[in-house]
Amino acid sequence: MRLASVIEEQIRNQLTLVLGVEAEIQSLTDTLRSIPYVLEDAERRQVQEKSVEGWLEKLKDMAYQMDDVVDEWSTAIHRSQIKKVNSSWIPSPSCLCFQQVVSRRDIALKIKGIKLQLDAIDSDRARFNFAPSRSEERPQRLITTSAIDILELPERDMDIASILDHVLGRSCPEKFAGPYIISIVGNGGMGKTTLAQLAYNHPEVKAHFDERIWICVSDPYDPIRVFGAIVQILQKDSCNLSDLEALQQKVQTCVFRKKFLLVLDDVWTEDYRLREQLKNTLYNGVVESRILVTTRKENVVMMMGTTYKHPIGELSPKHAQMLFHKIAFRGKSREKEKELEEIGEKIVDKCKGLPLALKTLGTLMCLKNSKEEWEAVLNNEVWKLDVFEKDICPALLLSYYELPPLIKRCFSYCAVFPKDAVIEVDNLLKLWMAQSYLDSDASKEIEILGREYFNYLAAESFFQDFGKDEEDHVIKCKMHDVVHDFA
Repeated sequence: MRLASVIEEQIRNQLTLVLGVEAEIQSLTDTLRSIPYVLEDAERRQVQEKSVEGWLEKLKDMAYQMDDVVDEWSTAIHRSQIKKVNSSWIPSPSCLCFQQVVSRRDIALKIKGIKLQLDAIDSDRARFNFAPSRSEERPQRLITTSAIDILELPERDMDIASILDHVLGRSCPEKFAGPYIISIVGNGGMGKTTLAQLAYNHPEVKAHFDERIWICVSDPYDPIRVFGAIVQILQKDSCNLSDLEALQQKVQTCVFRKKFLLVLDDVWTEDYRLREQLKNTLYNGVVESRILVTTRKENVVMMMGTTYKHPIGELSPKHAQMLFHKIAFRGKSREKEKELEEIGEKIVDKCKGLPLALKTLGTLMCLKNSKEEWEAVLNNEVWKLDVFEKDICPALLLSYYELPPLIKRCFSYCAVFPKDAVIEVDNLLKLWMAQSYLDSDASKEIEILGREYFNYLAAESFFQDFGKDEEDHVIKCKMHDVVHDFA
């Protein structure tokens, strides 16, 4: 009798699980929708508090598990509906019932496990005393024009003039033998890639070289990808070769007796094989050929056997103030400028002359008009974090924290694109739609809302290198490598 009662209790428990699965799925769905807003304060504090970072990772892992269970439930419902329509035989009601019960029981058990873990996570939440997150807000104020290019400043004009002298052979030994390698080195966000782009696209450079090749090397270094990209550019067609030796031989054929400029952007590897592979592959080009490298690392400069090193540093205080002022005070009255000017100077000092930080923060401050808002940014605790050495820009953190939750998740999704990838805007919007990131109300079409989100991120300097169509609409863009790392 005792055994029978135990079995009866087990059956009752399992049946309770099965019968309540719809309610539990709805509960998980509601929790999933609330998670981005629960995470907001935790994301802000995780940079400084390791315990919060650990708690956040657990919560995010739970979110992924919850998402999987909801998807599994939706798939099970969809399959059962298809079977009812397409089945050529009629199974017994008991068979259908048993299959549904088993499926629901499995999902219910997973839900029960997730709820136990969520309860534990929730009990830990109280001790962190997280500040209430903002409500589901949509952006109200959008910037309609892009920020000034940092190279409009005279200080960068001198940099590009010096680099052009070496690229065009005006500042190098007449009888120099071997590959002439120019390395632009500096911290992330200093404008190395932009300088290289200006040199690469300069009219004199276009006329001077037979071939120009731009390759983003990035990290990790993949020789087959790099040499495959070189072949594709040189032969102006797709490359089907996957063997490194075959690729190198193809490059040798393409550059034979030609004067070329090869730009290797964002080099991280210190492996000497990169230099040797280039040397052994490009030796039969014309002597006046050039290799232009951008990197953050002095060890890469040495590894490449650099002929001329061009260090690019922070902007001078004068030019840093000029850049910030042109962006942050755009559209503000003279009286408002006088009110905010002193605070702005202190904010500029915190940016340490980093062009990307000045541009990003200037764009953020352009949206803020009150003295209290400016002082809140100046006194934000993010400036106390030792993050410059980690290539995390405090100005980017501030701009990221200011993003509405709905746009924040759209930005984070962009990390799926490779570094230096050209992002087609229409494709990006479709990907956001597929992830259900564009929750539009009935008064606005999803495509229009997606474009608004993109414009908001572009205005905040999270995108750059825009390509436009004949009607001046942005159709493609890129992400700065520092921004990509942050996403």
